[in-house]
Amino acid sequence: MAATAMSVHQLTSNLYNSRPGGGFRRSERVKIRPVRCCESTVEVAEKKKTVVKNGNDSLEICRVLNGMWQTSGGWGRIDREDAVQAMLRYADAGLSTFDMADHYGPAEDLYGIFINKVRRERPPEYLENVRGLTKWVPPPVKMTSSFVRDSINVSLKRMDVPALDMLQFHWWDYANTGYLDALKHLTDLKEEGKIKTVALTNFDTVRLEKILENGIPVVSNQVQHSIVDMRPQQRMAKLCQLTGVKLITYGTVMGGLLSEKFVDTNLTIPFAGPPLNTPSLQKYKRMVDAWGGWSLFQVLLQTLKKVASKHGVSIPTVAVRYVLDQQGVAGSMIGVRLGLSDHIKDANAIFSLVLDVEDVSSILEVTQKGKDLMKIIGDCGDEYRRV
Repeated sequence: MAATAMSVHQLTSNLYNSRPGGGFRRSERVKIRPVRCCESTVEVAEKKKTVVKNGNDSLEICRVLNGMWQTSGGWGRIDREDAVQAMLRYADAGLSTFDMADHYGPAEDLYGIFINKVRRERPPEYLENVRGLTKWVPPPVKMTSSFVRDSINVSLKRMDVPALDMLQFHWWDYANTGYLDALKHLTDLKEEGKIKTVALTNFDTVRLEKILENGIPVVSNQVQHSIVDMRPQQRMAKLCQLTGVKLITYGTVMGGLLSEKFVDTNLTIPFAGPPLNTPSLQKYKRMVDAWGGWSLFQVLLQTLKKVASKHGVSIPTVAVRYVLDQQGVAGSMIGVRLGLSDHIKDANAIFSLVLDVEDVSSILEVTQKGKDLMKIIGDCGDEYRRV
């Protein structure tokens, strides 16, 4: 592993003992982002891909991932043929890492159809760049070896691959320590060659530490992270820096709220603004409300619009670049509405965008006026576990 259990434990103790109750001063929150403003074009191009690793386990991924939650319903009807063709267009454009889950409707099945199309219609070396990351969200039952194996075999069959590139594991109830049993069985499957890398999704800092101390070689933790939701930079990123575990982020464009579409809109007046007609828009509007409300969010959008105009890009492009520049972040998700719309141009613009000190300062001037979501919601993933 990248760090000893003792060093992981010492770091987490420091994180929680540095303030009564594990809190952070507001001034500390605005200093957590390293500024990078002097990279050459070559350096930026080289960072289109990155490697997540732990010990001998590693996987190269695109730093902008195609999120497939939108195939699960609620974003419009997905036509299978159109969706697969759209996946091929993304991959042809170099956006060849797809993120899905066992419960994202037909996502894994679509990937299986897509990967077979790639095998038939693209050269062998093309396939080497395609990645399919999936998640397993099991019910709270006893995590036996056979149960874990049978569950992973379902994803292998649906995705039509001999081994999962990455299995990201979610657990609902920390009081039930069966998550450690599940992860040990997943590690066994990795040793058998059925999984290439084991990862987590929506785990907090304390449980990540415990998992690492139990010798589970996780390479990443997928968490909610945006300009509005900077919780991962308070505790999680520091542990990641020590251990080498990386963050893969979702909610980075807040379901589309961080876009030109919502600039100068007033959602307090019925039918006055764009409808919040998808599960993701509704989810992240609640996050805006918790952070500082719609008026402050409008100030943020205006600031991002100025930064975007300065660089000739879109607001979502700026939003993703900002998060990619944060400590510990390996990649950020952008949801894809396959066959309905695409954002290939905006996504590829992220790799050449370099935010300067002025850009970062203007964004921080607004975000530091927002509330500390760590105090309101808790650590990474706590939004799914609080009653």
